[in-house]
Amino acid sequence: MPSHQPTAGMLAVKPDYVKQPSPMAKPEEPNRNQAYEPKKQHITESPITKTNWYKHVNWLNVTLIVGIPLYGLVQALYTPLRLNTAIWAIAYYFATGLGITAGYHRLWAHTSYSATLPLRAFLAFVGGGAVEGSIRWWARDHRAHHRYTDTEKDPYSVRKGLVYSHFGWMLMKQNPKRIGRTDISDLNEDPVVVWQHKHYLKVVLFAGLIFPTLVAGIGWGDYFGGFIYAGILRIFFVQQATFCVNSLAHWLGDQPFDDRNSPRDHVITALVTLGEGYHNFHHEFPSDYRNAIEWWQYDPTKWSIWVSKKLGLAFDLKQFRSNEIEKGRIQQQQKKIDQKRAKLDWGVPLDQLPVLEWDDYVEQAKNGRGLIAVAGVVHDVSDFINDHPGGKAMIKSGIGKDATAMFNGGVYMHSNAAHNLLSTMRVGVIRGGCEVEIWKKAQQEAKGEVFQDASGQRIMRAGLQPTKVLENVASAGAA
Repeated sequence: MPSHQPTAGMLAVKPDYVKQPSPMAKPEEPNRNQAYEPKKQHITESPITKTNWYKHVNWLNVTLIVGIPLYGLVQALYTPLRLNTAIWAIAYYFATGLGITAGYHRLWAHTSYSATLPLRAFLAFVGGGAVEGSIRWWARDHRAHHRYTDTEKDPYSVRKGLVYSHFGWMLMKQNPKRIGRTDISDLNEDPVVVWQHKHYLKVVLFAGLIFPTLVAGIGWGDYFGGFIYAGILRIFFVQQATFCVNSLAHWLGDQPFDDRNSPRDHVITALVTLGEGYHNFHHEFPSDYRNAIEWWQYDPTKWSIWVSKKLGLAFDLKQFRSNEIEKGRIQQQQKKIDQKRAKLDWGVPLDQLPVLEWDDYVEQAKNGRGLIAVAGVVHDVSDFINDHPGGKAMIKSGIGKDATAMFNGGVYMHSNAAHNLLSTMRVGVIRGGCEVEIWKKAQQEAKGEVFQDASGQRIMRAGLQPTKVLENVASAGAA
């Protein structure tokens, strides 16, 4: 596809786009906490001690995330699970889970697609039923997480520990001044987001507990079962699944697109999180409505958004160009190859070898040193003579001579592996031979004509070793 970069004759700056609206929140917009005082010392700025530890704990979240689920687990021991209730609990689990993944995450946090009012209202309702905070609060922290991944400004950095990134960051109070700043002006302009934020507790009570209880009670007379299984325990499981995006998705799996930060791809995480497990891809291409780009990868959130589009409820589904995705994949593969290449012995670089006169080379060989010259490079094969696959006599016939033609097909066209092995035996270059080629290659490197890896080391491709001569040359006294 053609590049979007400006070319000659085009304006790099378009006047219509110079002035931008301020990203700062307006005075009439809802604040995160009306009682928040920026100048007051936050409890997190004091060390945890035996006398103040309870002040560091977020008791509301402890009650919601730990206390109530424990109550539900105890009650489940005495409450029979009816089939209809189990089916309803699972169905509502997926609905509220999609409220987080398709709604809170991909729609509002990353604006990876647009949704009509009915779909936004539905996602705000079921998302509230997951009991994970308001859209505004959730998306604000998640944008900070992407902008400041793995740093002190990341609200749930995995660098602080797996448990901390899972739910420790919610059980302990956080200092708002330490969380990275993000722009949520678009969320403040969405009436659904603003309404849900202002009435969040009412939404949580109704969507999280009352609604699933009423469905089970009115539907088949199982009010308490609906309250325990479709309410409390369903909330617990959907919360833990979402928490895995912050913890497991930054700890388990591969990094096919970038390994500078912690996000990873793994099918187990995808299964647990309704498709959010391809997290390395997501952090590289956050505005893509997909997490899984292969047809065989599990991503029900992507499928639900696609179905919503077919029903006319969603539109403007964003996808990164496949060209950019493949560039990222290839660059990461090359980086891994470079890391492996750096651990291998490629022989002493030619420009670091001593220069030998031809007569000195011949004299050493006559005095018993197993030297052969191939393409102007001198190799000491003394320790390899007995291991030569073609026999000792054959390799000995090239000692003290120009064995270039012999090595490149005059006697036997040696394999790529043979050239690589020979490179580890370099001891010098012949004056007037490869010495000239070294100067040429030095000039080529200065012009960027020689390929180098990320660490600046020359990439030696198969068939391009200095000893590999594509056309046979006359052997100087080789026979």
